[in-house]
Amino acid sequence: MSHRRVAFALAIVLPIAASMSPRPVAQQPPRPQAASAIPAIPAARASYFPERFDWQHKRPDEVGLNTALVDEAVKIAVAAETQAPRDLALAGTASYGREPFDTPVGPISPRGPASGIVVKNGFIVAEWGEPSRVDMTFSVTKTFLTTTVGLAWQKGLIKDLNDRVRDYMPGGATGAGRDEGDVAAQLFEAEHNRTITWDHLLRQTSDWQGTLWGKPDWADRPEGQRPADWPNRPLREPGTHFKYNDVRVNVLALAALQVLRKPLPEVLREDLMDPIGASNTWRWHGYESSWVDLDGRRMQSVAGGGHWGGGMFINTYDMARFGYLFLRNGKWKDRAIVSEKWIAMARTPGPANRTYGFANWYLNTDRKPLPAAPASAVYFVGNGNNFIYIDWENDLVAVTRWVDTTPSLNAIVEKLIAAGRPATPTASR
Repeated sequence: MSHRRVAFALAIVLPIAASMSPRPVAQQPPRPQAASAIPAIPAARASYFPERFDWQHKRPDEVGLNTALVDEAVKIAVAAETQAPRDLALAGTASYGREPFDTPVGPISPRGPASGIVVKNGFIVAEWGEPSRVDMTFSVTKTFLTTTVGLAWQKGLIKDLNDRVRDYMPGGATGAGRDEGDVAAQLFEAEHNRTITWDHLLRQTSDWQGTLWGKPDWADRPEGQRPADWPNRPLREPGTHFKYNDVRVNVLALAALQVLRKPLPEVLREDLMDPIGASNTWRWHGYESSWVDLDGRRMQSVAGGGHWGGGMFINTYDMARFGYLFLRNGKWKDRAIVSEKWIAMARTPGPANRTYGFANWYLNTDRKPLPAAPASAVYFVGNGNNFIYIDWENDLVAVTRWVDTTPSLNAIVEKLIAAGRPATPTASR
């Protein structure tokens, strides 16, 4: 049966020296909050899983959706397309031009038109724009990064997320034999950085201080009234203060590379993207300067976003497969790919931010960010905006690319959820 195609758019470090089949792991890291604080995920349904080259389509009405309301969701997205330039180098200047050290050091490509997909019960019920086009996805890359750290945790390469990351770097906790010229060996040597844990990095609460790949931590969204204040930012105890910071996310990527001892895109492809049938068109880039030697092999440490270029370049279909994996609680067909325990931790808010779990899991705590969505829903966000919305209660995944704001995403979600409600009977007279 032919499907309906919706032709609209919706979808080097220098520390400041001032001072996949998952296996059971030995210990599960304690969570920042009681499990009861997390909205429950409904039990996994008997599910359809798309093959690599064949994702079945159905009309909205074939899966219990009101076609007119799905169309309305699309129209909202069309009206909300970002007004930022399609030249993403120019758009980046508009977003980050206030920042020092703003020169791109990774690849940047122009974006395509607003594109997207809606998946209901596993089937594509709407697609628009150019979903096969590979575009930058900016900070959705962070979710790919933290998931790759999760794969390392599942393999038993990270014992406890509350361990100090320094203990896993070259030289270990004592620093014996540490090579001062090794970028990774110096990541956590400054006194302020020694107590940083994996959990702190995953939640963007590390307050890591230093310079990596030529970008100082303070130069990303600098704090202070005057430029002279920026390098002298207040220091906070790791774990106590949330700060969205791409330098620190890149620290996490380099630390993970030391643990996995192979390029992160290679791990992601072998353990996750190939098993879920993703295409071979996605690329995960680092920077011109982010190359290291490890085990006699030259490797690039990847970027956790597109702030200075780089990050994940990916098409909409592959983003939807990634979201659908989490909708099915980390399982694909009969294979567990991402641990349910990892997902539970990722979607647990930390003490410093109630609406943020692991990067880049945005939580709908108390239904404040997305009032139309269930409290259990989550969404992955990248600049532009790129969204992957995951809704277990409504068995729904929506990928929208180049939509202007989160409120616009809420309006889209409102229509999609309403589309699944039974029609109200007309009262007889």
